[in-house]
Amino acid sequence: MCIYYNQRTLARAVSCSGVGVHSGKRVHLTIKPAPMNHGIKFIRTDLPDRPSISANFTMVVDTSMATVIGYDGFIVSTIEHLMASFAGLSIDNAIVEIDDYEMPIMDGSAGPFTELIKSAGIMTQLAHRFFFVITEPIELRENGKSVCAYPSPTFKITYTIDYDHPLIRNQSYSLTVTDKLFTEEISKARTFGFLDEYEYLKRYGLASGVSLDNVVVVSKEGIVNESGLRYENEFVRHKILDCIGDFSLLGIPLLGHLVIEKSGHAFNHAFLKKFFTLTNAWETHTLRTLPLALRFQSKALAN
Repeated sequence: MCIYYNQRTLARAVSCSGVGVHSGKRVHLTIKPAPMNHGIKFIRTDLPDRPSISANFTMVVDTSMATVIGYDGFIVSTIEHLMASFAGLSIDNAIVEIDDYEMPIMDGSAGPFTELIKSAGIMTQLAHRFFFVITEPIELRENGKSVCAYPSPTFKITYTIDYDHPLIRNQSYSLTVTDKLFTEEISKARTFGFLDEYEYLKRYGLASGVSLDNVVVVSKEGIVNESGLRYENEFVRHKILDCIGDFSLLGIPLLGHLVIEKSGHAFNHAFLKKFFTLTNAWETHTLRTLPLALRFQSKALAN
């Protein structure tokens, strides 16, 4: 994300609709501006009293197929793509109204959400932004997976995946996350799956909203989708997209370098829990209170 001094929200409300990838239900979504220090909150408009829930890692109740938050008996599922758009565009405060339990999958990427937010316009607010600033390495490693965070004056991600498939194999990608680079290089990367998984889900009536319009399907021979890939390494780029969405659940943006290998929603969430136990490895700052060395290094990206 770009390093902005002040918090940001949408300039006006915007709406869209689509199907939930798991439920297959059509859902309507409205994103509204929110006041300073509000954060991102989801409101279930289909339930009595319109209950709300904060987009925070402490609210995560499931990571098996997607990132799901829940509270007091209700959930909001598959939030990672919209959350990636908020984080990638440096949106701190927003209200998300949804009339079912699952977010629309759209085209399987964060691109439609990103363009929707940009169409609303972005408004700078008076309150300062706070950042989690990594001061000491934090590492979580298990069974070939790893998520590590190291000191950096920007938010940077280096991600490696490794699949036993000739079309994917080992892919790595690294970038400093800015509004522009997120929009152009990450937001349009789609979720992907394998043909045998796709056929299994369809056969047993699971993932009712899955189609070639919202998932890149990979067979032994190649890409099933007629349109092919949007990027040669679209697979690892989508993993970075999911990572940005998952790490946005820290609640405030991060200044640090994430080095990740073969992780997913569950392992990302395990890292977030570890993060908050290691309070000696990070500090919270506004740009004005950053340590002097970091302040000068970050200045080029500040608004």
